[in-house]
Amino acid sequence: MNKRTFLKNTSLLGLASLGGFSSLGNVMDTIGDMPLAEAANDEDFWAGIRRQYKLKPDYINLENGYYCIQPQAILDRYVEHIKEVNMEGAHYMRTVQFDNKKIAATKIATLAGCEPDEVIITRNTTESLNMIIAGYPWQPGDEAVMAEQDYGAMLDMFKQVAKRHGIVNKVISVPNNPKSDEEIVQLYASAITKKTKLLMVCQMINITGQILPVRKICDMAHSKGVEVMVDGAHAFAHIKFSIPELHCDYYGCSLHKWLSVPIGAGMLYLKKEHFAKIWPLFPELGKADDDITRLNHTGTHPPAVDLTIADAIDFYNKIGAERKEARMRYLQNYWTDKVRHLPHVILNTPEDPKRSCAIANVGIKGMMPADLADKLLKKYKIYTVAIDNAKANVQGCRITPNVYTTTQDLDALVAALKDMG
Repeated sequence: MNKRTFLKNTSLLGLASLGGFSSLGNVMDTIGDMPLAEAANDEDFWAGIRRQYKLKPDYINLENGYYCIQPQAILDRYVEHIKEVNMEGAHYMRTVQFDNKKIAATKIATLAGCEPDEVIITRNTTESLNMIIAGYPWQPGDEAVMAEQDYGAMLDMFKQVAKRHGIVNKVISVPNNPKSDEEIVQLYASAITKKTKLLMVCQMINITGQILPVRKICDMAHSKGVEVMVDGAHAFAHIKFSIPELHCDYYGCSLHKWLSVPIGAGMLYLKKEHFAKIWPLFPELGKADDDITRLNHTGTHPPAVDLTIADAIDFYNKIGAERKEARMRYLQNYWTDKVRHLPHVILNTPEDPKRSCAIANVGIKGMMPADLADKLLKKYKIYTVAIDNAKANVQGCRITPNVYTTTQDLDALVAALKDMG
């Protein structure tokens, strides 16, 4: 098998080679040109999407925020890629693995609305953003701005950089129910000084699901000479957008979340003007400063994950970005609208539907998050994750449905929450 043939066989077939693709195609034929609002609550259509997945019957999985399981067609293709790479052995790793990774990065860039040479494939959001934080050209006294609601791994890296380089971290707290975009923008603006170099912001806060006005924050920060790094872990392939329209300088996400790539794939975007100044986490000497791949030397890793990215994008595109977003928002509001005003229920997610999508966080007055999660699983067979972060003012369980989640699943959640009153 020559190099060209192997590239064709492993990277470019996508879901067109799968029996599962035709099954998905049959489901999509039933929806036609139905308006988004109607498609979002067409339970027969989404039942057809659900049939694309093999689900564990022991519990209702409402914790898709850690990672989203793969539909059977993508899982089958992933196994094929593993077998192909294993059969080829070192020949694959020494010949075409980097060509194939570049092909996958190009397809990700197209989905994100970026240029192919602005994107690299990483292993997850933590690696992507920590690469920027650790590799930034800090000087003693420089300042960085972030929020209590940001992901712990990045906050930890900022703390390490503070100890190592003598920078100052300014930490704000984002309200769970903001009155306006301007309230949030002003919070970040109030923390900026002449010494501020970098601001980190979540596009979608992982513990509450709140969508932040990233573009407004970026424009404000840039007006003050501050660069912005966006944590897009829960937004990419969840809500429809393009990275350039955010006006950010750096963007990182995990592809094994809402895109349903196998675990171990992430993405990092940088504006070209920043390539040269970021120090690689793992150096690879000899590459030009304006080559983004100088930041992508991570040693030997499972290449079948990279190969499956194209399949996952095909599946996502077949469902449709707008259609998926509409369904995700519909599901969240379906259950939150039924419990939001119950006296014993605490919702840590904004009521305005434009400020959230699939993810929401719910608590019960007088009950610790861990106890709530335990009771939901043991008594009601509903799997969630407990979030107990008093500093971020978030104590409850994160509820994260997926495209295979039914309204009957959410009815079970609503009944359980009402029963706890």
